[in-house]
Amino acid sequence: MKIEFTLNGAPVTVEAPARTTLLALLRDYLNLTGAKEGCGVGECGACSVLLDGQLVNSCLALAPEAHGGEVITIEGIHAPDGGPNDLQIALVDYGAVQCGYCTPGMVMAAEALLMRNLNPTRAEIRAALAGNLCRCTGYVQIIDAIEAVARERRTHHGEHGEHGEHGER
Repeated sequence: MKIEFTLNGAPVTVEAPARTTLLALLRDYLNLTGAKEGCGVGECGACSVLLDGQLVNSCLALAPEAHGGEVITIEGIHAPDGGPNDLQIALVDYGAVQCGYCTPGMVMAAEALLMRNLNPTRAEIRAALAGNLCRCTGYVQIIDAIEAVARERRTHHGEHGEHGEHGER
């Protein structure tokens, strides 16, 4: 089946069986390995991507669901110079990354939250991360980093929270 969509801002066309998961399409057909298969049943969040602006577990979504849409993966989250964005830097600075397996999914969940709310409460941050498991750091440092980035983005982009696409700040 021919699947055409926008991937990290660029149009792509891929031939894949209709039953291919979005995760397999990204990893096996497009060589984007940032999204990971942790559990394969939508419980861990390691495979999280944005599909048409919504956070989804790509291990559960079928590739044809992306047809005609927009997919943003961790590879599409970066600063304008191509390096780490403010959230990725904050996660490192706050000691919120250790093994790194969950980090791409955490970043995607946090960016999904910050795209719609630059003034989240700690409870809202916890709720946004509820579908992502981290066995190494716990969650305090991750929440602290997201809270700091939200505060910084509000300061730089006005209280209304206007900002660029896909975490590019």
